[in-house]
Amino acid sequence: MKFIVSAILIGLLAGLLGALCGVGGGLVMVPAFVLALGIEHKQAVATSMAVIIVTAIAATANNSRVAGLIDWKIVLAVGLASAVAAWFGSDLMRSLSNHTLTRIFGCVLVIFGVRMLWKG
Repeated sequence: MKFIVSAILIGLLAGLLGALCGVGGGLVMVPAFVLALGIEHKQAVATSMAVIIVTAIAATANNSRVAGLIDWKIVLAVGLASAVAAWFGSDLMRSLSNHTLTRIFGCVLVIFGVRMLWKG
């Protein structure tokens, strides 16, 4: 039961942050899945990617109600490029150790966080 409650709380936080800031999947769910739910990094990444589908559909449906809020040309270009990169990236992710993935993830968070604080 504690596992389910934790998963629901993670989902609420990820959904809220995703809708507010465009983040939530990797930023919130991956560390929360690893630390709070005790799953390995690879499984956390794969599970997070699956959850993002549901979160993105809900937020997109709501955001599309306001004309012009979503730039569909950018969605098409970035979406196609991201899909191709994600296909190959998921193969790469499976080939790396959980320890290496955690280190890469931490470095990416620090780099982007510092950049946002510095330029934000």
